[in-house]
Amino acid sequence: MKKNDTHPKYNEEATITCSCGAKFIVGSTKEGLETELCSKCHPFYTGQQKLVDTTGRVDKFKKKQEAAQKKQEAAQKKEPKKRKKTMEERFNEKISNQLAKEEE
Repeated sequence: MKKNDTHPKYNEEATITCSCGAKFIVGSTKEGLETELCSKCHPFYTGQQKLVDTTGRVDKFKKKQEAAQKKQEAAQKKEPKKRKKTMEERFNEKISNQLAKEEE
């Protein structure tokens, strides 16, 4: 049982038409495609992109960054915490104190 028409026909020169009027020729299974944006009219590629910060996210981020930097500076000025002695260190200290008392 052989299936002859399992793959769609591939067009070497399919035309993509943008709403700005630009046309591109590509390979596709469809003869023609339409799109709203392309590299000739998209704001990112044309350099007309604007950052819109309606909820103050950029300011909020900058405040968090400043707070983190202040916290980091304060941590560097602070003395390191004393670490607790291990059981072995306490045991050795106890024995050395007993030996010192016996020698007196």
